[in-house]
Amino acid sequence: MYTVLLHTHNMFRWLVLVSLILAILFALMGWFKKCNWTKKDNLTGLFITIFMDIQFVVGIILYAFISPITKIAFADFGAAMKNADIRFYAVEHILMMTIALIIIHIGRAKSKKATVPWQKHRKAAIYYTIGLLFILAAIPWDRAFV
Repeated sequence: MYTVLLHTHNMFRWLVLVSLILAILFALMGWFKKCNWTKKDNLTGLFITIFMDIQFVVGIILYAFISPITKIAFADFGAAMKNADIRFYAVEHILMMTIALIIIHIGRAKSKKATVPWQKHRKAAIYYTIGLLFILAAIPWDRAFV
């Protein structure tokens, strides 16, 4: 079960990254070209939030119930904080990904509520880019291609 969920989480990351980068590119183009907010833009934001939510749920299942790394960390949290690898998964990864999820959801909500189309694009571009930066910082790149 652990291996299946871990591989799912690892592979789904690419879907999240690609869709987030596309959402950012569409938002930047819409912002700078002052384009209308279209159904494509709305669906792109919807899909990225759905993909992020699915990825987050799989990650939480791994984190809270299955991962041997977090089990080790919770057994002796003080010792885990002294080990950079265990600390990364027990604290840093989950914290930064949670922040990224929140920022992306805020961006989606703010882009939907804006009244001027180019402002919708601007809000999406800014929030999605900040979310992407948190995600890129929190990805365990040493295991990204496994």
